[in-house]
Amino acid sequence: MRVKICGVNDPDSFRTACDAGADFVGFVFYPASPRAISPGTAARLSALHTGGPARVGLFVDPDDAEIETVLREVRLDMVQLHGDETPERIAAIRARFGVRAMKAVGIATRAEAEAAVARFWTAADMLMFDAKPPPGATLPGGNAVPIDWSVLRGLDVPVPWLLAGGLTPANVAEAIAVSGAPGVDVSSGVERRRGEKGPALIRAFVAAARGA
Repeated sequence: MRVKICGVNDPDSFRTACDAGADFVGFVFYPASPRAISPGTAARLSALHTGGPARVGLFVDPDDAEIETVLREVRLDMVQLHGDETPERIAAIRARFGVRAMKAVGIATRAEAEAAVARFWTAADMLMFDAKPPPGATLPGGNAVPIDWSVLRGLDVPVPWLLAGGLTPANVAEAIAVSGAPGVDVSSGVERRRGEKGPALIRAFVAAARGA
């Protein structure tokens, strides 16, 4: 079971994610997000712990200059692409910057999930299935909206994948059981206030996911 804590933006949440055994920590480089941080801040957080979780940078339809600016200051193990990136764009980013890429896709039905797999699995190293943003939302993810977990059960995905959307310490075990997900991603579900992670919630989430 792989666990990703996304939107990490302060020393306590970073250290807690590392100590709790998260597999990935996500730094958000999308300015509209309440969890967004600068490349310099991400570099300072990453330096607090040698090794540990893979560092993932979240971008939304980035151009090359935006990615290059971040990578000049902080090493990333993977970029998470949460916009309208095409398979060709994903492949170009991987080739130019030498980083793995995760493609996040908003889905609501089994057919949409199958279409996303068919479109992206050869271009991306990982996939993430998230809920579609609700009407009026300004963010492509992190909206605390769950998907129908059952539409993912038994889905043939040739690459590793994560389940996201509305997960919390209280429901992550059920989400894993229903969806069959091999990994989970959380952001708002471990926040005590919008954009502010709660260390106790991070620990509880990782423990619940591992326990599942």
